[in-house]
Amino acid sequence: MKILTVLTYYRPHTSGLTIYAERLARAFVKRGHEVTVMTTQFDADLPREEMMDGVRVLRVPVAFRISKGVIAPTFGWVATKLTREHDVVQMHLPQFDAPGVAFRARLFNKPSVLTYHCDLNLPDGFFNKIVNSVVHFQNNLAGKLANRIVTYTQDYADHSPYLSRYKDKLRTFLPPVELPDAGDNAINTFAKKHQVAVRNPVIGMATRLAAEKGVEILLDAMPQILEQYPNAQVLFAGQYKDVFSEEAYANHLMGRIKEYEENGHWTFLGILNPTEMAAFYPALDALVVPSLNATEAFGLVQIEAMLNNVPCVASALPGVRQPVLMHDMGEIAKIGSANELADGLLKIFANKEKYRCDTAALAQTYDPDSVAIEYEKMFEELRN
Repeated sequence: MKILTVLTYYRPHTSGLTIYAERLARAFVKRGHEVTVMTTQFDADLPREEMMDGVRVLRVPVAFRISKGVIAPTFGWVATKLTREHDVVQMHLPQFDAPGVAFRARLFNKPSVLTYHCDLNLPDGFFNKIVNSVVHFQNNLAGKLANRIVTYTQDYADHSPYLSRYKDKLRTFLPPVELPDAGDNAINTFAKKHQVAVRNPVIGMATRLAAEKGVEILLDAMPQILEQYPNAQVLFAGQYKDVFSEEAYANHLMGRIKEYEENGHWTFLGILNPTEMAAFYPALDALVVPSLNATEAFGLVQIEAMLNNVPCVASALPGVRQPVLMHDMGEIAKIGSANELADGLLKIFANKEKYRCDTAALAQTYDPDSVAIEYEKMFEELRN
């Protein structure tokens, strides 16, 4: 089967959406399919075309940016050509260009599927309100044109204004999650470098430094943690400099973070590759996902942590709370509550052995091959 995958950002961009798309595309290739990823050349230094793990990646040049999005004038022309050449079209939303692609799929009688990752909620401001409105309109148009819509959990679907409109088209598939084997040497080296034996317990956060991620909630919880565990530290894995449209948010928090950095209680690790992430998780005593709004729909990093028997404290957001609730691997905190986040961490630190899971069974549940099979069944259903 020839599968066309369309999304705004693909690797080397790092987000839950791009990681999901990459894992699924690789799984399709391993299962014998021909996969083309159509995306944007968000960085001018990236090649216009390349093969990545057997996946053909085509990047359309970007003319300019609007907030976190990009405008690529030739996107439609390339989409027309590629849609004709493929058997099915899969789009990852939110995406400004999705309705045009879905329309082309209808035009050429090709099944189209939307994988809906999250609702879009940009920060307050007149301009962002306009962007939100435009993207919501585009997403809704794409939803009407597509044959199926996939999301992660029914919990998220039940609370999403967007997904509630398309119940007849909706399917829920758990996301693909996998980590390479870092090896004992890399794990031990990572732990030694960050003084895990001395500066503990270790609290992990793996995300971008962005307003919706709730980094300030963890900052507000730190005094309560340090009162009981004076040597506690935070290891923050992910982009923290020059995050699109998040400069003001970063500047607002950086003064407080620097105080913790200077005292050894906070370390920015930057963007880690998959092998480095595999060494990161074993160093943790707990992972936190204190997200604040529906731009977070699940939190793939929670499953990655749990695969290493690391429990999580997640906010009570629909979808985000599901990994902890489904696998009984952590605690749930009220959205925006630093006290409940701290309480959840302290419960974990006081009784670590309570939070254990069958990692082999968990790996099978989220195996990208298993997720690809579910997509295959749906594709075949739509083609027949």
